[in-house]
Amino acid sequence: MRDYQICGLGNAIVDIFIEVTDAEFAELGYERGSMRLVELTDQHQLLDRFKGREPRLVSGGSVANSIIAFSQLGGDAAFIGCVGDDRYGLFYTSEFEELEIDIGNPVIVGESTGTCVALITPDAERTMRTCLAVSSHLAERHVHEGRIKKSDWLFIEGYVFANPNGQSAIREAVRIAKKNDVKVAITCSEAFIVELFHEPFFEALRHTDMLFTNESEACALTKAASAEEAFAKLAGLVPQCVVTAGPRGAHVRYDDVETLVPAFPCEPKDLTGAGDMFAGAFLYGVTHGVGPEQAARAGCYLAMKVITQVGARLHHGTKHFWEEALAK
Repeated sequence: MRDYQICGLGNAIVDIFIEVTDAEFAELGYERGSMRLVELTDQHQLLDRFKGREPRLVSGGSVANSIIAFSQLGGDAAFIGCVGDDRYGLFYTSEFEELEIDIGNPVIVGESTGTCVALITPDAERTMRTCLAVSSHLAERHVHEGRIKKSDWLFIEGYVFANPNGQSAIREAVRIAKKNDVKVAITCSEAFIVELFHEPFFEALRHTDMLFTNESEACALTKAASAEEAFAKLAGLVPQCVVTAGPRGAHVRYDDVETLVPAFPCEPKDLTGAGDMFAGAFLYGVTHGVGPEQAARAGCYLAMKVITQVGARLHHGTKHFWEEALAK
């Protein structure tokens, strides 16, 4: 038995959720549903614009959200990322300590913690402005061999490919994983990662045991026209994969199981974090004796619970919803 079932590698970001009206959003001139990287000064200006709103803070980052879900379900997890020594960094580390996730000492002195302002419009879409700050400093020297080799799985965030030193961090993490018979999973994060960082992404994919993508990411990766076509093509690229397709469910290939698991109908309020929750729940299932189809079904159910509230993760009832899903 290893100490952890999963060790995540990703950007440590504090999510800041702000609900806005359509009129307020229009004034910003942003493309609805987009995610853009911004500088620290731009982020401060955006936050100042809505400083009277009492935004909600949540520790996150794509893979971090999955790791948190995994831990809430009862799994043993670790995480590798960087935060600053500001109030956001203190918030991040204290929350992970409460969740009993081993993140070592991620604080970089004199730096600002990464933040993601998620503007939630009435149609439940989220438009994100992310300031990576020190989270983008994640480099080879921060990759902790002990936490990876003590894990069953290494779970890599696609966004890290875009960091200045992120590709070296990923290569080192994968090297350690393969040296110690640790399985590797990757989440694409967004289609632009595949398009702009094609070569290093495919280099990592050659050593990957499990890939998580949504439909647009899978189509960008395989040059396919649909989730179904992309899922079929991915069989030649990676041994196991999941392609989520929103309300149409999730295509799953794991071990000897290949199936389409239906989504649970709902009225979404905020689409943030659905894929992160699915990945965390699915990995929890397959590392705790649950069959891949059941794990995917529970992942879809938990993802439904996430998108019917504001925020990228569930703060209460995660284990209860898991058990509820398995009983259906």
